[in-house]
Amino acid sequence: MPHHHHDNCSHEGHDHDHSSSDSTGPNDNLFTHIDRSNVVALNAGGQGSEIIKPWDKRLDEEVFLESDSDDQLILRVPFTGAVRLRSLLLKTGPGDQTPTKVALFANEQSLDFDDVNDKSPTQEFDIAQGREVGEYAVKTAKFSTLSGITLFFPAAQGADNTRIYFVGFLGHWSERKNNPFITVYEAQANLADHEKIQGTEGNFSTSQS
Repeated sequence: MPHHHHDNCSHEGHDHDHSSSDSTGPNDNLFTHIDRSNVVALNAGGQGSEIIKPWDKRLDEEVFLESDSDDQLILRVPFTGAVRLRSLLLKTGPGDQTPTKVALFANEQSLDFDDVNDKSPTQEFDIAQGREVGEYAVKTAKFSTLSGITLFFPAAQGADNTRIYFVGFLGHWSERKNNPFITVYEAQANLADHEKIQGTEGNFSTSQS
């Protein structure tokens, strides 16, 4: 595959298919299940959705997201259903504009710079400099029922700004069950449609005082 596995890549407790095509990527590529219109980037000089690219644009360096006033960047990514995440994909840099690390926060869709340091990340990874797309295998058990994920890039490797070219995700998507209990109300009860409840065969009487 065009992206590489880091040494900490693991495949714990789940099955996946690494087969891919040039246009759509791996079979478990989650690009089509990201709510791109609601992706939010904080302290960024552009729209966060610009770096949520299709697989065949993952190596493109013409479109990127750069931090604004300093080298910190937050990216909030909502999904359109329930996600069991397997890997995070990143293309960053170049050189000293590469983030030092990325901190992942599961289901934290309101995280900002005021409270990011008060919360412990679900998982974090050091980021190595390079021009390829890096794959960071997560601890799937900690990312098994995601409605969204927030990425925090705390610093660049020497530059005044952090630059991100591509963010992608691999995993399993399923439709979110917002309301598993469905109640049907009838406008008028039809006794012929209902089975008899045992123990109610006798006659009912209403006493009057």
